Amino acid sequence: MAENLSEVIAGGAVLAAAIGFLVYAGQSTGFTGESSSYPLTASFRSVDGVTVGTDVRLAGVKVGTVTDLSLNPQTYFADATISVRKDVLLPDDSTILVSSEGLLGGSFIELQPGGSLDNLSPGDEIEDTQGAVSVISLLMKFVGGSSDAEDPAPVE
Repeated sequence: MAENLSEVIAGGAVLAAAIGFLVYAGQSTGFTGESSSYPLTASFRSVDGVTVGTDVRLAGVKVGTVTDLSLNPQTYFADATISVRKDVLLPDDSTILVSSEGLLGGSFIELQPGGSLDNLSPGDEIEDTQGAVSVISLLMKFVGGSSDAEDPAPVE
C-alpha cells in the first residue's frame, strides 16, 4: 500500500510539473485567451531570413511577432502580417524594415516610429517598407568593382 501511495504522489508531482511547463510556454509565446496585440500589414520586396514567428522589435525590444507571410500574385511582393502589443501605439508614418543581427546573425523585423500625431489602427498597412539586403550581392558589387560610377567629365 505504501508503494502505491508513493507512486501516486510521484505521478502527481510529474503531472503538476508538466502543467506548469505548458502554462509557462503558453505565456512566453504569447498564446493567451485574450488578445493583447493588434495586427498590422506591410508589403516587402524581399523578406529573406524572415519566417512566421520572427521577432518584431522597436528600439531593440521585442514588441511583437510575424504572424503571416504570403506572396502577392499581382505585385510579386511578400505581404507580411505582424502582431504588435496593444500598449505600443505607432504613428501612421512609421517605417518597417527587415534587419539583421550581424553577418552571421538572424533576421528580424524592425519598427521605426514616425512623427505623425495620428496612430495606426488594427489592420492598417505600414506603407514605408525596406526589404532584406543581400550581403552576398553587396560583397559581389564591392569585389567586382561596380561600373555604376559615372566617368568624370572630359577635360577640354
